[in-house]
Amino acid sequence: MIAASAQRTIHNPQIGDVVTFLTTTQESGGAYEWVEVRLQPGGGTPLHYHTTFEEEFEALDGRLSLDCDGRTLLLTPGQKAVAPLGSKHRFYNQEKTEIVFRVKVLPARSFEKFLRMQYGLARDGRTGANSMPKSMLELAVVIRMGESYLIGPPVWLQKGMFGLLYRIARWRGVERRLLALYCTETAGKEGAGERYAGIS
Repeated sequence: MIAASAQRTIHNPQIGDVVTFLTTTQESGGAYEWVEVRLQPGGGTPLHYHTTFEEEFEALDGRLSLDCDGRTLLLTPGQKAVAPLGSKHRFYNQEKTEIVFRVKVLPARSFEKFLRMQYGLARDGRTGANSMPKSMLELAVVIRMGESYLIGPPVWLQKGMFGLLYRIARWRGVERRLLALYCTETAGKEGAGERYAGIS
C-alpha cells in the first residue's frame, strides 16, 4: 500500500511528462485510479493492450490523439473516449505544445505503483532511451505493475518470459526495493547514489 502522504505529482525528467494522482486505489476503495497527465510534444505510448482493466481518457487542454482497435480519435477539451479491456490502443501528442488530459483506470490495479516506479527509475538514470528500465529484473517488476502487453509477441510468451523474470526479481528483493524507493512517503528524498550503492 502506498503511503497517503506520498507525493501526488511526479515528473519524468527523461521525457518531460508530469503525472498527478487525483484519486488513488486506496482512496477509491479499489474501484479506480485517476490521474492527470501533462504530455510533451511527440510523447505517448506504443500500441499495447491490458487484460485486466480499461482506461477512460478525457482531454483537458490541447488535442489528445488516441488509436484504439484500428480507429484514430482526436479528443478536444471536454471529449472522452474509452479503451476497453483487451483493446489495442495507444495515446500520443501530435501538437507542438504540451497537452493535458486525464485517465481513469477501472478497476484499480497497481497502475500507481507502475508510474511511480517508472518515473522514479527515470529520475535515477536507470532507464534507456525508450524510458523503460535498463535492468531486466526491474523491467519485469514494472511490467507486472502496469499489466501492459505489446502488440506482436503472443501474450502467453510475454507472460511466461516476464513472469519468470518477475519471480526472480521477487526472490532477489528487487520488487521490495523498488516499492521502498518509489512507493513510500520517503520516496525520492535520498540521492540516487545512496539508494543504489552496491546494487547492480
